[in-house]
Amino acid sequence: MNILVWHVHGSWTTSFVHGKHRYLVPVTPDRGPYGLGRARTYRWPDNAVEVTPQQLRRSEVDLVLLQRPEEFDLACEWLGRRVGRDVPAIYVEHNTPKGDVPNTRHPMADRDDLTIAHVTHFNELFWDNGNTRTTVIEHGVLPPAVEWTGELNRLAVVINEPVRRWRVTGTDLLPRFAEIAPLDVYGMGVTGLAHHLALPPDRLTSHDDVPQHAMHTELARRRAYLHLCRWTSLGLSLIEAMTMGMPVVALATTEAVEAVPPSAGALSTRVDVLLEAARGLVDDPAAARRAGTEARSAARQRYGLERFLADWDRLLEEEVCASR
Repeated sequence: MNILVWHVHGSWTTSFVHGKHRYLVPVTPDRGPYGLGRARTYRWPDNAVEVTPQQLRRSEVDLVLLQRPEEFDLACEWLGRRVGRDVPAIYVEHNTPKGDVPNTRHPMADRDDLTIAHVTHFNELFWDNGNTRTTVIEHGVLPPAVEWTGELNRLAVVINEPVRRWRVTGTDLLPRFAEIAPLDVYGMGVTGLAHHLALPPDRLTSHDDVPQHAMHTELARRRAYLHLCRWTSLGLSLIEAMTMGMPVVALATTEAVEAVPPSAGALSTRVDVLLEAARGLVDDPAAARRAGTEARSAARQRYGLERFLADWDRLLEEEVCASR
């Protein structure tokens, strides 16, 4: 199939484009949010190809994969076809609802021209999808090329825009963990985070927008992974860390309660419990290794790339066949 898909979430799209199809990724001269093109910090296969809006008008497209509400009208304009009618469409919902939760209406609610594919069961449960057909395809990750070693007595965190998102991502909780061990924070928009938290540089180091493979190499050397998000969908960095065999200290919120077994480190809504667990992992490398083994087993069993791509193939085929 030829699938039109925008580059929105780098980690998720990296897994998705490792399938057997041809993935048409819009690119515009400014490489803005609706024309970002191929990833530069992730490794994508050659079957993910850049196409301009002008090329799309002449391209054969079997299905449109939407990830933002405005992409619907954009796809209609660029293709010159009615999305959902002339060409089948699936809307991938990556995020937890915002606003009047749990009464938040999904922007694609009550439609009969597409399917909403949620990435977690939590998201499907909490969004008001109306009468739109929904399904859940859980994440799948490309296994990182490195294994956890954990020789550094430091804690790792991956957060995008931690200052702007603040309580959502649990940024306000970081100083309490920095008292236990130095923190390494990776992600986009993390520069200057120590200053915003009034922490000395030796207690929190920012690593801004590091390429994925390089980030994995560095994560694997840290003792444990912190997942302190209060309200977010299931982060792929968390699953990747677990897949490497990294022990996890996580808030028991949203889909994390399904993804992280307590034996993988710690899972609780009590910050004091998580602080104690983090201290134990820092002080006891053998315990950290045992927890990491549990994390690896759980992640690889549930979030394997082969299962993820097979689930997507089934849904893609269903949608294309139903449109004929």
